[in-house]
Amino acid sequence: MKPRFIVLEGLEGAGKTSVIQVIESFLKERDLLVINTREPGGTPMSEAIRGCVKQNWDEHVTQETELLLMYAARSQLVNNVIKPALQTNRWVIGDRHNWSSIAYQGGGREIDLQSLEQLKQLTLGNFEPDFTIYLDVTPEIGLARARGRGELDRIEQAGMDFFVRARKMFHSLVEQSSKACLIDANQDMNQVHHDVLEQLSNWFATIQVGE
Repeated sequence: MKPRFIVLEGLEGAGKTSVIQVIESFLKERDLLVINTREPGGTPMSEAIRGCVKQNWDEHVTQETELLLMYAARSQLVNNVIKPALQTNRWVIGDRHNWSSIAYQGGGREIDLQSLEQLKQLTLGNFEPDFTIYLDVTPEIGLARARGRGELDRIEQAGMDFFVRARKMFHSLVEQSSKACLIDANQDMNQVHHDVLEQLSNWFATIQVGE
């Protein structure tokens, strides 16, 4: 079977880490080779960029700087890890991808979406995930979970209005896509995992028929 790129999206505290483990187990049970990636990050340079993006600075970080760093890290990851993995018959599970920039920098920071699309075309071209699972959590619940993990990073400190706008953008992206699903991540995580497996099984059956 042709390898695919599956992406998990969602606000902070949506539960992506545990869901990635569920998806990985699902694929490995079917004797498929799997790697996991995260954004920003996933390569030595991209991990260094992640540190720049996440940490608090003694200077104002402009929205444009944040945006360019995100796409720089993504370009490194896609070209040095994701595409080579797919070309060598390995499935890829991504913790975030381009939708996060559209939701966070486009929705949250209110950067012009046309500028994001230009950057996307410059760095990624038409490359996109085969299937996106969006874990939908309210900002209140998500940030409470994030605080439970420890001190909030610079992005997590962006404020409630930022995350409300980001969530609205995520909803719009799912509604416009034929290759995505929405999972209610406000539920108990056992139920979230059940719902993810149901959606994943349905999608997997569809691509098997297609081949």
